[in-house]
Order: sequence, then C-alpha cells, then structure tokens
Amino acid sequence: MNAISQLSRRAVLAAASLLLALGASAQAYPGGPLTLMVPYPAGGASDVIARIFNTPMARDLGVPVLVENLGGVSGALGAQKVLSAPANGQSFFQGSPNELILAPLANAAVKFEAEDFQLVQLIAQTPMVVVARKDLPAASMDELVTLARQAPRDKPLNYGSVGTGSLYHVLSEHLGQVIGAKMTHVPYKGAAPLLQDLAGGNVDYAILPHFGAIDGMVAAGRVKLLGQLGAQRAETLKQLPTATEGKLLKDFAYMTWTGYLVRKGTAAEVVQRLQKAIQATLSDSKVRESLTAQSQLVARPMSLEESARFYATETAGYRKLARAVGIERQ
Repeated sequence: MNAISQLSRRAVLAAASLLLALGASAQAYPGGPLTLMVPYPAGGASDVIARIFNTPMARDLGVPVLVENLGGVSGALGAQKVLSAPANGQSFFQGSPNELILAPLANAAVKFEAEDFQLVQLIAQTPMVVVARKDLPAASMDELVTLARQAPRDKPLNYGSVGTGSLYHVLSEHLGQVIGAKMTHVPYKGAAPLLQDLAGGNVDYAILPHFGAIDGMVAAGRVKLLGQLGAQRAETLKQLPTATEGKLLKDFAYMTWTGYLVRKGTAAEVVQRLQKAIQATLSDSKVRESLTAQSQLVARPMSLEESARFYATETAGYRKLARAVGIERQ
C-alpha cells in the first residue's frame, strides 16, 4: 500500500471514529439524572412549579429529573451553582428576573451576568399580588398607599421580599418612589419563610407571585390580599382588583415570568433535546391544568431565537427599572 493510500485509509478511519463518537454522545444525553435547580427553599411558588414539571419531563427524557432547592442571595446562589457545573445540560436552572437580571445588579458578591445563561423555553408568566398581615389597617391598594404616606417617619411601614435586588424589592422601592413614602425593606431567602412571617404579623406587606399556598393562607384568615399588579385581572384572580383600578396607582402594572435556562455554551444538540422535552411537558394537559391552578399563565412553545429575543428585552427592561430606583452594583 503506497503512502497516499495509507493516508486516505487513516482519514476514513478517523472520520468514522468521529461520527461514531458524535452519535454516541447524542444518544447518551441525558446520560443520567438531570438536576433542576430551584433557587429558593421548598414550599414557595418556584418550588411548586418545579414539582409540577419534573416528573412528566423525566418520563419524556427517560431519566430522573431531580429538584434541588438552594436559596440565598436573592436566588443567585443557586444560579451560581449551575454556572459552576459543566455546560452539558445535566444541570439546568428555573429562573426569573430576580436571580438572573436583578441580583447581579444589587450585590457585588454576585459574579455572573444575565448573559451567562441561555433561555431554553419560557414556562409561564405569573400575576403578582400584594399580601399583607391580617391586621394591617388597609383593605385595598389605595388604602395601603394612604397608610404608607401617613406613617410616622420614625416608624415607616415595612415590606418583605425574597432578597435584596429581587423583583419584589425593586417593585416595592419603586412603589415608595411613586407615592413619595419611605418604607423599610426586610429580606428573606424565599417566599415560604416570608409568608410565615407575614402570617405571624412580623411584616406589614409583600409583593409576591401568586400561587396556591397564598390562597390557602387567605382562606384560613392568616394573611390578606390587597390587590394584584397586572394591567388586567388575571383569569385565576377575577375577584381581586388591580392596583390600576384604584385612584392612586394608575400606571403601576407588572407581571413576572419563569423559564428554564442552561449555562451559555451548552452544545446546540443538548439545548435542542432539552427544549423538546420541556415543550412536550408544557403540552401535557395535566401539567397545564396544574400550572393554571397555581395562577401560572402557561407559555406557548418558542423557538430558541424567540427565547433569546425575549430574554434580551426583559434583561434590558429590568436593568432600567432597577437603576431608576437606585439598585445597582456598588
């Protein structure tokens, strides 16, 4: 065999080996259990969504999808753990504007940026509600505004959030700017401990995403709802007025969202397989019913290009809002 033939044979063998390796890699994903990172303690709205999602998604993928709860630093602790793992899709993140966009602005200890993640698929948008301790002398958003304005300077109203720089912190600071009242921020690691302190009367109010546990606490008389923040009443909250229906907050309308993300740089075929499984799960009627029961407005399937555009627009908008209220990295 001459030298040229030997080189050709080696090239063919090398190409065949590469194709076999690529095929094995594609078939191997996911090669074991996946970790779905929820950046808040168990029992909150984010955790509820993850546990609606993980079992049917595991059926589609053929491997377990394990929920991991890691609260702290407005959700940035869980985000950082995903970024510290290999970019192979085995660990993915359940994210919202809180952890992805706002936490890096508010805390110099957070070393990542929103752009370090890739949004694979939006899961749902969520109406936000204003939850108050049961004995707060206000029954509506207008009455809350009046109460905040009339509070003594040495004893302002206080409000809870899921952490410094979280959307609910930013929105409460924005509310204070709009109404001209100073209020005291009390940060928590997640919605579950915050709700417990609201029920205990230790916090005056909080802006939170609406989910089923809040309704249970309202029904039990442990907390009360003052209003919702959407531009229109959500289908699942038809009985609760929006802030804009009152006289004092005509333009105060916001919603939040949840999506599944991976570390940027994850291989395209891995992202596409994960996207396929997420979208198949979103089309499951039982999943949709369960999400709707938690006040989630289920997202439509999005292409990766649509997801990227949505994420970029949201990042720019929330950065602008945070800086307007003076929340940015020092």
